[in-house]
Amino acid sequence: MDGSTLIIIAVASIFVLLFLVMRTKLHAFVALLLVSLLLGIAAGMPLGDVIQSIQNGMGGTLGFVAVVVGLGAMFGKMLEVSGGAERLAATLIGKFGEDKAPWALGVTGFIVAIPVFFDVGFIILVPIVYSLAKKTGKSLLHYGIPLLAGLAVTHSFIPPTPGPIAVAELVGAELGWVILFGVLAGIPSMILAGPVFGRYIGKRIHLTIPDYMDIKEQEYDKELPSFGMIISLILIPLVLILFNTLSAVVLDEGNQIREILTFLGHPFVALTIATILTFFFLGTRRGYSRQEVQDIATKALEPAGIIILVTGAGGVFKQVLIDSGVGDVLGQMMGDSALPPIVLAFLIASAVRVAQGSATVSMVTAAGLIAPLLEITGTTGPALGLIVISIAAGATVLSHVNDSGFWLVNRYFGMSVKDTLKSWTVMETIIGLTGFVVVLILSFFIT
Repeated sequence: MDGSTLIIIAVASIFVLLFLVMRTKLHAFVALLLVSLLLGIAAGMPLGDVIQSIQNGMGGTLGFVAVVVGLGAMFGKMLEVSGGAERLAATLIGKFGEDKAPWALGVTGFIVAIPVFFDVGFIILVPIVYSLAKKTGKSLLHYGIPLLAGLAVTHSFIPPTPGPIAVAELVGAELGWVILFGVLAGIPSMILAGPVFGRYIGKRIHLTIPDYMDIKEQEYDKELPSFGMIISLILIPLVLILFNTLSAVVLDEGNQIREILTFLGHPFVALTIATILTFFFLGTRRGYSRQEVQDIATKALEPAGIIILVTGAGGVFKQVLIDSGVGDVLGQMMGDSALPPIVLAFLIASAVRVAQGSATVSMVTAAGLIAPLLEITGTTGPALGLIVISIAAGATVLSHVNDSGFWLVNRYFGMSVKDTLKSWTVMETIIGLTGFVVVLILSFFIT
């Protein structure tokens, strides 16, 4: 089959995927599998090979993603149940002072969203936003936007949150580089989209607590864990993964210290250590029975399961693209483009994000499309980490009415659609554009 026909098939598959997700409301997992089947058949693959590609794509992706996302979800659930998020917020607001509470909330969101899902972190912490707004008479957005920005940045940029984990696996990037570049891109993104933009928009849109939101600060039957313990538990897996990546740069192969750091810093080992420590320090040591800890961990896997399956289906889509030969033609076409891969990755993710709303689907679709190009160009090492953040940035911009996050914020802040577009959508776009600019600049120095 000639290249132009394969390109038409690839483009058609994207439109079919968007149609199924947006118009028919078919679940993204089923839609990705169906489109992968149709793509393989349309590209002329033997029917048996199509099935084998689906199996290889799912297995190859989930062999890594399922373990990391599952462990990360249990880790985050223990932090949520123990009140660790509230402890972080209360301590940081106390340190920063009430007049700099937006900065404290931005930092809180940034830290909390590393192990905790975005929507969960927001729902846990929004009573603090209500309390501060009521006390000071300032707009909810003055405090809410910094919190949302912190949560959104880490949710998109820094593993072990599912989005960057999925993209890293699909393009073959090391998590250490993704964490490093995610932090470098995330900090300025959080500052500009959070406290800076929050102060601006808070003066122009004054919001008070909606009448229908009768939320009280959550009460815990146990004393909240210490600030130092929470920070330590969150940093342990990140530091171990970073040491793994950096040891490969500074130590020779065969060095015993490097071998130990490589083992301890593998995401499987690092997150297993962190999760077990969390079970102990936030669970059994604080009075939870072993059965209660087990029940909490089991509950954590319910939302994680959906994300894992969607990511696996993204791996299927990528594998069928490659095995059918569409990926090579697509990669060659992108390679002939005047745009560098890091820009193409951002633009593809942005286009899918605007079209269908889901950041996760945008990320896995963009990663599946860009992966063949990265193989053709021989992109490796730190450069792959930059690609991951570029895709994550593209999948963050221009959140609007087809994104569940848009309506979550709209409801909790009691905003009109117009005001949600002027606040939430602009905030998300600032995050995406700032993150992209940072990695684009870094790409001039890292090849």
